[in-house]
Amino acid sequence: MTLSRRSFLAASGAGLCALGVPSLARARAMPVLQAGPSSAQIAPLPYPVTPVWAYGAEGVRGTIPGPEIRVRAGDRVRRRLSNGLSQPTAVHWHGIRIDNAMDGAAGLTQDAVEPGGVFDYDFVAPDAGTYWYHSHNRGWEQVARGLAGPLIVEEAEPWTGLEGATTREITCMLDDWRMVETGAIHEDSFGALHDAAHGGRLGNTVTLNGTSDTALPVRAGERLRLRLINAATARVMPLRIKGHAMTIIARDGFATVPEAAEQVVLAPAQRADIVIDCTGAPGSRADILLDAGRGDWVRIATLAYSGEASLPPVEAPVRPLPEPAWRAPDLDGAQREELLMEGGAMGGMAGAMLDGARLDARALAEKGKVWAFNGIAGGMDTRLFRIDRHRTMHLTLRNDTAWPHGIHLHGHHFQVVARDGVAQPGRVLHDTVLAAPREVVEIAFVADNPGKWMIHCHMLEHQASGMMGWFEVA
Repeated sequence: MTLSRRSFLAASGAGLCALGVPSLARARAMPVLQAGPSSAQIAPLPYPVTPVWAYGAEGVRGTIPGPEIRVRAGDRVRRRLSNGLSQPTAVHWHGIRIDNAMDGAAGLTQDAVEPGGVFDYDFVAPDAGTYWYHSHNRGWEQVARGLAGPLIVEEAEPWTGLEGATTREITCMLDDWRMVETGAIHEDSFGALHDAAHGGRLGNTVTLNGTSDTALPVRAGERLRLRLINAATARVMPLRIKGHAMTIIARDGFATVPEAAEQVVLAPAQRADIVIDCTGAPGSRADILLDAGRGDWVRIATLAYSGEASLPPVEAPVRPLPEPAWRAPDLDGAQREELLMEGGAMGGMAGAMLDGARLDARALAEKGKVWAFNGIAGGMDTRLFRIDRHRTMHLTLRNDTAWPHGIHLHGHHFQVVARDGVAQPGRVLHDTVLAAPREVVEIAFVADNPGKWMIHCHMLEHQASGMMGWFEVA
């Protein structure tokens, strides 16, 4: 999607792994994930290519999105991050129930990797699903410049091709870019406190798999699985496909009971696996639409039907994905905590703690902090809460602000128990949940993954300006 010229102008106004030295043979075999400068055709022609930061394999220029990493459930993922940037960086493996030391949360689970440095990530991907990887240092800039890619964990036993399942799948990584009229990234807006205090740094160009107005080739009669990933730093993405019903079969990587829907809404960092039956005529096109705000549905991509004759349609109901292995929370014996979100424009936050001292709102803003969790403005020196391993946590997320927040929990998936006191049916698991302004969202999870874990808003400007903290499972 590229907005009108008027809208366009308006929107534009470490070291080595500390877990021991691997053998030389193992080190040589470690695939490299290179972070560095690159370029990509983000804006449509005739705009020039856009300078970006991107991930690539060793000796290969980085791409937007980064190279897809694809394994099966239970496989190991091994990548050596090589930092070719001018800034320190780290990689977070978003949504993976991972060993704490491999989580990539710079400043908590590891030191950021300095320019020219490397870090070896080596972990098991235990759960099938749609995940992604992205920078977790200065993410508000590094992710916005392009440092993200898909991580697909296939089912241990193949699902595609079974009765009622899909015949093919496509990974669809969605992103949001703020560009200037030359086709370059709008760099002057990085770190803008006005964006941070409002909805975040929204862009003026939306891409699917790195390009504007992408055409996804499909054939009439086939049943497709679309793995949708919202890699934007701030934009909430309501999506629909013109003339096509969708069935949601997974959220944030974890299987759900198949759910018929006309649209799917993805907060930043959220994913959804949807199934569509390609009912269009050979040679036709169907728009993939995004609500750019207040019901303004715009085309961001298309399903482009080939001219081939239609395949026999799949008549069977959509086949559920295999049930995930996940311990249901024990709500009766749960530890109960609250996470109060405060601040932002029209928030009225009087002050908060930062680095051990209480500062008023003006002093916080001078230090780039405008949000707080439980009265703490992003300080990593103070733990939010501690919970015994294997105990259930019942966490109340209280959004006392005028803005939505996509709250991401590292190392765990959780069940949404209630919204504004209304119990939520079914068992839908998330690692990121969207809390609307003034909404109260109750979540629950079994704290079975030991370590220190980040919890933060995935509107990454909100995270950087105070909406970040950590908890401990021990």
